[in-house]
Amino acid sequence: MSDADVSIGVAGALGPAAIARIAEAVEAAGLHALWVNDTAGGDALAALDAAAAATSGLTLATGVLALDRRPPREVAARVRDLPQERVVLGVGSGATRRGALDLVREGVAVLRAATTARVMVGALGPRMRALAAEEADGPLLSWLTPALAAEQTASARTAGASASLYVRTALDPAATERLAAEAARYGSFPAYAANFSRLGIAAEDTVLAPGTFADGIRAYRTAADEVVLRAIVAGDEVDAYVRFVEDAATRV
Repeated sequence: MSDADVSIGVAGALGPAAIARIAEAVEAAGLHALWVNDTAGGDALAALDAAAAATSGLTLATGVLALDRRPPREVAARVRDLPQERVVLGVGSGATRRGALDLVREGVAVLRAATTARVMVGALGPRMRALAAEEADGPLLSWLTPALAAEQTASARTAGASASLYVRTALDPAATERLAAEAARYGSFPAYAANFSRLGIAAEDTVLAPGTFADGIRAYRTAADEVVLRAIVAGDEVDAYVRFVEDAATRV
């Protein structure tokens, strides 16, 4: 199996102008894609507009659009003018618990009918992962060890799909405290805590820190079809993210 593509992930809250600059750096570094989280206080779709204008061939992705607050027809309308061959729409169920599978299934169907962009599904549990592999282009995985990522990727491939994997990553020693805080924050969310318990791992088992990056990225690149390094930097200045991108590109 060949090594996975390596991409970069950032938060939509950085804003379109900052994300356009980061997108330019990602493309210049020769990395595969830029994923933009649709975070509170941010708009991943506006960021993709800006990033598309600043780049010529870079794959641009959302990770993920919560379909309980982003109606799929609205999403389709907003990405209609983007270069469809460069767009990946990562979607998920958001805060919905009852009826989450139906919400995502219907949303995927609408997006696939209305756009030619690839559609991937943020998935923790086995039923959502199966839906992602069978009805979309595959699952967007996160917070997994390499061994678990390899297992879940193999399941997706059996259904003819591919799997992308978010890995929270700090390359600057000054960002390690923030990385630990990010792991602790996700470990406190009930849905993630339950998933970690079910898998027998802790959030901190799944991150890449400066001292573990070299070995960890090698393991992750054989475990998924795409590894998205979710950039954790000491501060949210654009230059810090550009340095992250350039540093990552020299190490993969």
